[in-house]
Formats: sequence, C-alpha cells, structure tokens
Amino acid sequence: MSTFVLDVSVALAWCFHDEATSASWAVLDRLETEEAAVPSLWHLETGNILALAERKRRITAARLAEFVALIDTLAITVDEQTPYRVLSDILALARNERLTTYDAAYLELAMRLGVPLATKDAELRQTAAKLGVELLGV
Repeated sequence: MSTFVLDVSVALAWCFHDEATSASWAVLDRLETEEAAVPSLWHLETGNILALAERKRRITAARLAEFVALIDTLAITVDEQTPYRVLSDILALARNERLTTYDAAYLELAMRLGVPLATKDAELRQTAAKLGVELLGV
C-alpha cells in the first residue's frame, strides 16, 4: 500500500542536484522501504521535463539514462483511477482552489488515499496545507 504521493518536483530533484535538498533525498530514502503513489500523468510529466532538459543541455544523455534507471528501481505505483476523475473530482478541485489540473491530480490522490504529499511546489504545498493534507518536508 502506498504511504505517500510523490510529485514530479521531488523526483526530479534527484536528477537535478542543484534542486535537491536533504529533505528531497530523505523522500528517496523512504522509497527503500515504502511505496509511493503517483497520478497517471506522472511518467508523461517526468519524461517531458527530462526531454526538455536534455534538449537545453541541462543534463546529458548519460545522466538522463542514470536517472531513468533509478526510477525503474523504485516502488512507485501509478493510480489507475486518475483518468476517470479528471473531469469530476480533479477538475472541481482545480477550479475551487485555482490550481492546474496537473497539481490538482496530485492533491486529489493524496486526499483520496489519505496519505501525505511530497511536493516542492509552493502553491501546491500551501493549498494542501489549507485542506489539511499532510506534507512531507522537501
């Protein structure tokens, strides 16, 4: 069972070391013994950011491959319900809280599963805290 929701912003900090903090590394350490849940858009969002970073020469092909290999070893479960909730719960949450549907997908998943959210996104953290969702320090 998943013990927290993992936002792309935290995972990518493991790739872009200038974005990493001791707290984001602690989230990675948790994945040695725990499982994270992600909305179904997670891999697309991650892949897009990696492709752009390589194109802009922020990372090398070797670093990209190293990061993908790391992700492949982690206990990350994709939520299969996300696509079915986009035009209902997720859209409503996005509209009510003035979030993107992408951010609302992470928040909705954490709320539905009743688990903490790991995100570096300041606006998402603020909204999650307002709604009573526990946050992992990142």
